Amino acid sequence: MSSPAPTPLPNQDPPAGLRVRTAWISDLHLGTPGCQAEALLDFLKDLECDTLYLVGDIIDGWQLRRSWYWPQSHNDVVQKLLRKARKGTRVVFVPGNHDEFARRYAGHHFGGIEVLPDVVHQTADGRRLWITHGDLFDGVIQCAKWLAYVGDSAYEFTLKVNRWLNHWRAKLGLPYWSLSRYLKLKVKRAVNFIGQFEAAVAREARQRGLDGVVCGHIHHAEIREVDGILYCNDGDWVESLTALVEHHDGRLEIIDRSATANVPQRAPAALLLNPALLAAAPAPDPDAPSPRGPRPAPAHNPAAAAR
Repeated sequence: MSSPAPTPLPNQDPPAGLRVRTAWISDLHLGTPGCQAEALLDFLKDLECDTLYLVGDIIDGWQLRRSWYWPQSHNDVVQKLLRKARKGTRVVFVPGNHDEFARRYAGHHFGGIEVLPDVVHQTADGRRLWITHGDLFDGVIQCAKWLAYVGDSAYEFTLKVNRWLNHWRAKLGLPYWSLSRYLKLKVKRAVNFIGQFEAAVAREARQRGLDGVVCGHIHHAEIREVDGILYCNDGDWVESLTALVEHHDGRLEIIDRSATANVPQRAPAALLLNPALLAAAPAPDPDAPSPRGPRPAPAHNPAAAAR
């Protein structure tokens, strides 16, 4: 009588992974307490891609100039990115406004990572996408930078309130809730700002003769058509924990890790891009539903559903 086959141990199972042609991440804000470095590192460990675009605000130079914050987890993220470049992944860094210091090094390589002011990516199905952080289309950043700094400092106070709020939510068994994300989606002027931003970057992509644009900056992941131009925003790793990926057949998809990541009970350190929103924002509603959760692609979205 033959003995039954042994049951495989859990560590013998093949590891789950995300194997794609291209990936885009932005707005990591390394150097701030709100950066979700542990969740990001888990994502990078799962990710295998030919090309990885770092679409700005990778390191938060604004925050680091005020006070130094750099835990080991943030160093681990940098080391992981460098390791991917050494192992053959093309890693392209397109600086944003928070890491604008890197723009002076455009055209150089650091540890195998290319630094470019912007770049055009061609998908597997032939579409040409403009890759830019997007801060050049933010009027506050371009015309009143001092106001952006003031808004940044003022928003830190809001984050302290959010930390207190989430401390008590955790004690009550409630999930983590992003105050800044709630405000941006509910305040009318913030919603208008997002719409104007999307239209502006799509218009620039059209003027360049391209099929679409991939950007970050506003911490709002999206794939949709804007006046016939494919607009893609990869979100952020502070509030939404999202990335954009291209599959090997050219399909684009938003990856949302907010529902599965073990996010610490702390407030994000993302920035409301228009500081005037702070004055207009209503008081937070502790009973409001959490905006987190899977983000399925809309049925009418041609980029997420088909080539």
